Amino acid sequence: TFMVDILTGLPSIVAALFIYTIWITAFGLQRNAFAMCLALLLLMIPVVIRSTEEMLRIVPDELREASYALGIPKWKTIARVVIPTALSGITTGIMLGIARVMGETAPALILLAYSSAINYNPFSGNMANLPLLIQGQFTNPSAAGFDRTWGAALTLVFLIMLFNLAATVVSWLSAIRKK
Repeated sequence: TFMVDILTGLPSIVAALFIYTIWITAFGLQRNAFAMCLALLLLMIPVVIRSTEEMLRIVPDELREASYALGIPKWKTIARVVIPTALSGITTGIMLGIARVMGETAPALILLAYSSAINYNPFSGNMANLPLLIQGQFTNPSAAGFDRTWGAALTLVFLIMLFNLAATVVSWLSAIRKK
């Protein structure tokens, strides 16, 4: 819990510099999309852990006790009763964690260089992404660069909004209904 609290307040620039120090400086590996994924993972994990923890606490003790009263072992109670009851909240937490890291720019600036082409290998080469497109086109003095900047920003906002709406829908659809 203490480490999750620390990671919750971690700025994205610190996560990027930590991965840069370990991945590139210590191990001597190159800047690539996998290194950026590691930094984004550091930012996403606290959101997922915190939401999962809260969802597991919300599961009523009566459900656990009823399962134990039937003689079901603790591991089976967790697998068959607790997790399915909390699954909608866990899924929502995962989707919100992904939505949080979608627009992070600091890890992309430090750990990845921009490429206008799509690179399917996350372990080598530069990678195209929206935050770096916005940053790169912002300095373009032409009208097309201005339009690309605003188009990429609108696309990023739209994608994050879609992920948040999808998290709400998944939570609503997977919630256990009382009769």
